[in-house]
Amino acid sequence: MAEATSTNTRQWYIVHTYSGFEERVKENLQQRIDALGMREKFGEIKIPTETLVEMKSGKKREVQRKFFPGYILVEMEMSDDAWHLVKNTPKVTGFVGTGKKPTPLTQEEVDQILTQVVTTKEKPKPKHVYEHGEHVRIIDGPFTNFTGVVEEVNLDRNTLKVMVTIFGRSTPVELDFLQVTRYDATEEQPAGTKR
Repeated sequence: MAEATSTNTRQWYIVHTYSGFEERVKENLQQRIDALGMREKFGEIKIPTETLVEMKSGKKREVQRKFFPGYILVEMEMSDDAWHLVKNTPKVTGFVGTGKKPTPLTQEEVDQILTQVVTTKEKPKPKHVYEHGEHVRIIDGPFTNFTGVVEEVNLDRNTLKVMVTIFGRSTPVELDFLQVTRYDATEEQPAGTKR
């Protein structure tokens, strides 16, 4: 019964770490919790990430990107011992909050963060999102190396309608986000247009 009481007093806190060391801090923290016999004061330790899809060497690949670089989420029952354990873990710079009074996240904030993590795992987001009127270069498919202007963006399907000039006529082409890249129209004149 004491176990149920201690889990109810646990709250989520944001811990600031050296950027790039989030995974190392998580491992060190778990080892220190076990070594000092404080497992009952701690719950989960999370590094919120999102899954993105990008084109690399002509192939789709999924990459993980941290939502909050330099931060991890720690579910814990706050006490002086627990505070010192976390604060004295290598590569931890402190808690989010004021001085020795870390500010816990509300359950609503935790739910929002964890829902975002699950959503991007189920349906990875494209690395770049394009806007109406933006100039793009096509990097994959039958129109490779053509340039055009984004006419429509469909975020649900991760597709674009791009107006491409083919034989002097503007033609709509539907493309996946991964088939285009941003293009600065001032760098060079697009193929098929006159100066």
